[in-house]
Amino acid sequence: MFKLFKHFKNALRFTNLSADDRRLTFYSEGKNYWPHLGGLVEYILENSDLKVNFITSGADDPAFHLNHPNLSVFKIDDGHVRNWLFENIETELFIMTMPDIDKYQVKRSKHSVHYLYVQHALMSLHMVYRKGAFDHYDTIFCSGPHHVREMRAIEKAHGLEPKILVEHGYAWLDSIIAESKSRKAFKKAKDAPKHILIAPSWGPEGVIEIGVGAKLADHLLSQGYQVTLRPHPETIKHAKSQVDAIVSSHKSNPLFSYETNVAGQESLHNSDVMITAWSGTAFDYGFGLGKPVVFIDVPKKLNNPDYENVPLPPVEIYIREELGTVISADEIESLDIEALKPPSQKSIDAHVFNLGHSDQVGGNYIINWIKPAQERKT
Repeated sequence: MFKLFKHFKNALRFTNLSADDRRLTFYSEGKNYWPHLGGLVEYILENSDLKVNFITSGADDPAFHLNHPNLSVFKIDDGHVRNWLFENIETELFIMTMPDIDKYQVKRSKHSVHYLYVQHALMSLHMVYRKGAFDHYDTIFCSGPHHVREMRAIEKAHGLEPKILVEHGYAWLDSIIAESKSRKAFKKAKDAPKHILIAPSWGPEGVIEIGVGAKLADHLLSQGYQVTLRPHPETIKHAKSQVDAIVSSHKSNPLFSYETNVAGQESLHNSDVMITAWSGTAFDYGFGLGKPVVFIDVPKKLNNPDYENVPLPPVEIYIREELGTVISADEIESLDIEALKPPSQKSIDAHVFNLGHSDQVGGNYIINWIKPAQERKT
């Protein structure tokens, strides 16, 4: 009850701001979304005098550690208080990474609010997400040309008015590239084994959920490879027994490690090959670090059974051969790790907007939008 009261008090603290002070608002579900929103927040604070409000449902959100006189951070829950606040919120521009607004518990405001969606994956918009996931947004930041094509096709299929589509890019990918350039080269001993990162997507037919993850770890470790298991947070939540079984089997093996922080980058930089299925992390790894990806061909991660009504192939289907190789679960033991090849720079440039400076592009767009109407350039 105390937490509920505290969250409601924070919501009221936001609503009591003057209209001028709450023109621009971000919402984050928690720390895992900071890599997608944080750079925009920082750029706006550094390059304008705008007041920025950051509402979060994560007590450990990095936003709390960003000290700036124009930044206000508000902690609320991810349930009743949030839903009440969102339905009654008064702000000119509301920016978030949450699909499905106005479809379930989280509603659009009863007031005039412009909603802007920031991508938190390079995946397609019509297969991985539920039908209508973006229907109630006004502006969509697009990570690459495929998002523009997909959004226009979705609008046509759903009979929607055209949204504002911005050629933004993908901040998480930019941060991976920047980190790669700034860190000291990771030197391995000549006889060190290759490091394999197992980072599959989640779902009832995911690699870990159906038992293939255990088979992978067993085989790779038996071959003398170094293995890091990096499950999706939803896998840890919904398939904890399978994850625990893999960890328990190999925790005493010095070649095995277990990573739960998907917002971290250490295992991405230090590994040589990623094994996944339908995870958007494959884009980050292949495009950001230029390393090969192996896709286990389990059933598609399908949240929209009607995705074929949008007459475009989802990018995560046709991109796999550019990022690496596709194998069945039965081919794990015959996988030739040494023969894998990384994606080409040409492929990377063709699929991602504004590589290396998406925060600048997105931040300038937001600054420009929030100006008084007579000055605004859309």
